[in-house]
Amino acid sequence: MPFIEHTSYRDLERLALERLVPALLSHGFCYVDGLLGELAGSAVLDQVTEMHRSGQLQDGRLAGSIPGVSQRSIRGDKIAWVSGAERGCEAISLLLNLIDRLISVCASRLGDMAIRERSKAMIACYPGNGAGYVKHVDNPNHDGRRLTCIYYLNKNWNHKEHGGVLRIFPEGRPYMADIKPLFDRLLVFWSDRRNPHEVQPSYATRYAITVWYFDSEERAQAKKRFKDLTASTGQQGSSSS
Repeated sequence: MPFIEHTSYRDLERLALERLVPALLSHGFCYVDGLLGELAGSAVLDQVTEMHRSGQLQDGRLAGSIPGVSQRSIRGDKIAWVSGAERGCEAISLLLNLIDRLISVCASRLGDMAIRERSKAMIACYPGNGAGYVKHVDNPNHDGRRLTCIYYLNKNWNHKEHGGVLRIFPEGRPYMADIKPLFDRLLVFWSDRRNPHEVQPSYATRYAITVWYFDSEERAQAKKRFKDLTASTGQQGSSSS
C-alpha cells in the first residue's frame, strides 16, 4: 500500500503498531514493501540516478584503516550525503519526511530512548562490478545511532543473477535474514551490535538511501567523549611542541 498520497497519522500509526514495532522488538528488523508507490518511488530513483550520472557520488570511506587491507575490498560503494533541501532532491525530501513521520510514531513504543534527530541521507550506489560491504555493525561503539533505515530503489532485481542481498546476522539467533534490495522497499533495523550485516557482491547497479536515527542521550555522550578526546589530544600536542 503506497503511503505517499493522503497519508494520515492513523495510516502511519497502523503501520508502526502492527508491523514495525512488533517486528523490531521480537526480531530486531522489519521491512515494508510498496512504501511510496510506483510514481513517487520512480521520482526518487530518477533523482538518485541523476546524482550518479553527474558524478556527485564518491567512494565510500571507512572510519579507520586496516594495515595491508584495501578499503575497496571492505566496502565498494559510491556515496553522497544530502539533507533533502538541495536542488534536484525534492522527491528524496518527500521520502525522508515520510520516514521521519513513521519513526516518530514508533519511537515512543521502542523502549527507554529518545529519538529526536537523525543523520543526513546517504545516497549509495554499488556499481555492479561485484562490489559489496563486508560484515559490520553500524554502531559498535555507542555513537548514538539507534535505528538504521534503508530505502531500496532497484527495479526488476533478481537476487540470483544480480546478488546484492543485505544479509543480517541477528545476535543470539540461530538464523540469518536475507533482505533483497527491491524497489520501493523500506528496511528498518537496530543499528547496534544486535544486527551485524553485510552487503553481498552486486553484479548490477544497486541503489539505496540510508538514514540513521539517534538516541539523544547516547548521542550527547558520544559527542562529549569526542570533545574530551580532541581537547586531550590538543593538550598533548601543545606540551610536546
